[in-house]
Amino acid sequence: MKIGTCGSVESNDCLITVKESSGITIHLESIVKEYFGKQIIKVIEDTLKELNITDVEVTCIDKGALDYTIRARLITAIERMNKNA
Repeated sequence: MKIGTCGSVESNDCLITVKESSGITIHLESIVKEYFGKQIIKVIEDTLKELNITDVEVTCIDKGALDYTIRARLITAIERMNKNA
């Protein structure tokens, strides 16, 4: 199974883990989930759509990261997953 990770659990960052899966599954753990959970999931979904990714499980442990950080971490985690092929 291919797996990729990027980020950290430091303040204002997020740790993204991606692995091969059937379909798209997103798991979100966030200190701001109550307020921004839908937006974080939308950033992840939109990024996957732009990259034409249809079969991946994404786990995001968010510590207050901004949208561009989440997007960059996700893209890098996917690149690392694909390098481990």
